[in-house]
Amino acid sequence: MRRMLLTALLFTLVMTVLTGLAYPLVMTGVAKVAFSGQASGSLVKNASGQVVGSGLIGQNFTDAKGNPIPKYFQPRPSAAGTDGYDAMASGAANLGPTNPALLKAVAQAAHDYRTLNGLSATSTIPVDAVTSSGSGLDPEISIANALLQAPRVAAARGLSLATVNRLISEATQGRVVGILGEPGVNVLELNLALDRASASKEH
Repeated sequence: MRRMLLTALLFTLVMTVLTGLAYPLVMTGVAKVAFSGQASGSLVKNASGQVVGSGLIGQNFTDAKGNPIPKYFQPRPSAAGTDGYDAMASGAANLGPTNPALLKAVAQAAHDYRTLNGLSATSTIPVDAVTSSGSGLDPEISIANALLQAPRVAAARGLSLATVNRLISEATQGRVVGILGEPGVNVLELNLALDRASASKEH
């Protein structure tokens, strides 16, 4: 009995070291070498080399009062945390399609989106402009969403619409492995590109 107990304890200890320490350390080392950027969180830096976010996690582009900043493209709504895009509170709203709270939120989001972008009350807008993603952290918006925001951003920055549309195209990411999902525009990457374009215009 004692021998069986010692064998079981030794096996538990060995497996703990192998699977709890050795394996994670080896995988982390391989990831750091083969996929350095991704393993570090896909961090994104601005022109000054300062980390401003992750290419995998969306963020708000609002002022101190929570109002959208006109010169920046706005992400889709987020239900993650009180103010949205809280990586510690990732999740969806979990409201059904007939839930009055969801219908009210979508109607308000549609009104705000149209107002911000100077659209008529009957303008059709993309669904991702008024609904949050399953994770609440989606860093991308649809191409249609970006194109509707482009005139506002171009006017706010004094850039041509053609320039802004070109930057949208450059920030567009294709389907995963070529077949999964739809192409999307990374909002953080696009806004950083706009900052660079505006800085170049000033010099």
